[in-house]
Amino acid sequence: MFRFLSTFIFILFLLFSLLYISDYKYLLTGISKFYFKGHMTAFLNDYESFDNRSIKTSKNTQPWVKHPMYNKFEYDSDFLNYHNKTKTVAFLIIKNDSLLYEKYYDGYDRNTKSNSFSMSKSIVSALMGIAIQEDYIKNIDQLVVDFLPELTGPYANLLTVGDLSSMASGLKWDESYYSPFSITTRSYVEEDLNELILNQPINKKPGESYSYLSGATQLLAMVIEKATGKKISNYLSEKFWQPMGAENDALWQIDSKSADMEKAYCCLASTARDFARFGKLYKDFGKWNQTQLLDSLFVLKSLKPRFNDSPHYGYGWWLKNYNGYNTFMMRGHLGQYVIVVPEEDLIIVRLGHLKDKKIENEDFTKDIFVYIDAGIEINESKTIK
Repeated sequence: MFRFLSTFIFILFLLFSLLYISDYKYLLTGISKFYFKGHMTAFLNDYESFDNRSIKTSKNTQPWVKHPMYNKFEYDSDFLNYHNKTKTVAFLIIKNDSLLYEKYYDGYDRNTKSNSFSMSKSIVSALMGIAIQEDYIKNIDQLVVDFLPELTGPYANLLTVGDLSSMASGLKWDESYYSPFSITTRSYVEEDLNELILNQPINKKPGESYSYLSGATQLLAMVIEKATGKKISNYLSEKFWQPMGAENDALWQIDSKSADMEKAYCCLASTARDFARFGKLYKDFGKWNQTQLLDSLFVLKSLKPRFNDSPHYGYGWWLKNYNGYNTFMMRGHLGQYVIVVPEEDLIIVRLGHLKDKKIENEDFTKDIFVYIDAGIEINESKTIK
């Protein structure tokens, strides 16, 4: 037994040593952050294990008004069991800008932060819109090399900021969340994201077709930071978080204290209530109450598909005509959603540990439609009306 343990420990030491001196050194971070904690991928509260930059809200917070029928609707056991199956931690429905239904699970409450994952892509696209408004960026057709001349690849000189937002970048990238060897996994634990991203060439002609790549959003954040001279966390706080009166400070993971770059394609930790504010902002065409924060024409363009053969995506937002409703949404890994049904003035927020399976010949998973149906059900309830 002693000989076996000694051999086993030696093999482990050898493997870790080889990893440390190889291109896969980043796996050591992954092992300590995820795998030794029982996770095969990123998880909701992993921000606690990483460095973060704080996104400050204002002293004049604007809590959601509660609907007169707040939490007076009861769902049947099938829907409640579905929450249990998918390990929901937060489920909110906002009707006419009033909080109608709000439930939390697994120890979460209205102040508990949770990882946005790719919902942050919609927020980065909104920051691009602000940067255009403020003339830091000319328009969505401005070339990325105007800001990042070191960009490489045979098509680098053709890439526009709009291509990045609409997922038409032509970037070399492997969008795999569970493979430890994918560039997406590496970017999650990389200590210098800017260097990693700039080493990925633009090897396909951009602007011609949709291809969902997290690296495109990271590159867009790099452009915004270079154009504005501001960290995107600070820009978000200044342009959205404070004006919209978010109730809690948020946290945005950074690659490391030395490189100091936000993981922009993911990793914004906030609450269900504060994530919902972006649904309201886009539902109201960029207006927050009486103030136009984001250009309405930019919002309209964002919520229309760029390419006919990919009607499910605009500029940073997912789009779906479902049962006659023109919904749009923010989506994140493991089933993080802010879903807007503008025809009914509904915002649905769901955060959780798991999502359902992808539907055949669909660009969406089953759970999204379950949550939309739940929102429509409560909206049509005689109890609410």
